[in-house]
Amino acid sequence: MATEEVNRPPSLPPYPEMIMKALEALNDKNGSNKSAISKYIESSYGELPAGHSALLSHHLNRMKESGELMFWKNNYMKRDPNAPPRRGRGRPPKPKVPLPPDTVLSPPRPRGRPPKDPNAPPKPPKAKVSAGSGRPRGRPKKISRSTAAGNSAPSGRPRGRPPKAKPSLPEVSVQQ
Repeated sequence: MATEEVNRPPSLPPYPEMIMKALEALNDKNGSNKSAISKYIESSYGELPAGHSALLSHHLNRMKESGELMFWKNNYMKRDPNAPPRRGRGRPPKPKVPLPPDTVLSPPRPRGRPPKDPNAPPKPPKAKVSAGSGRPRGRPKKISRSTAAGNSAPSGRPRGRPPKAKPSLPEVSVQQ
């Protein structure tokens, strides 16, 4: 900031003051853009420092962040003193209920799962509890057909589809 004051000729007022005068003089209801403000300052004050555009941009951004100016549709305008303060993006935080002054707060719980107690006695294994009926849970196991039919001895035929019969060639008799 010291370099800004050194670069500025002694006859010039501070940049925020020049910006506010420019906005008042331009008096546009939709605000004024940066080039209009710059042209007004150049015409009013004449001799400007070499980095005028950079200084103007810096001060406009700073005034916008501090809330002195409002930026909308690429135009800068003075903030209405009766307007409610603008809120930021996203959902607003929930209002905090004040606690009585004599309340003592406990420290917050640490994140994650608490560690196991090494001195705790081991727990006995849990017994399986049936669901009420004598059947086990899930799909029943597949029973092969041979055991279901009661024939434990296999038949003479092999399993599966029989092979395709090969056509036999007609016998050709050879005459002598």
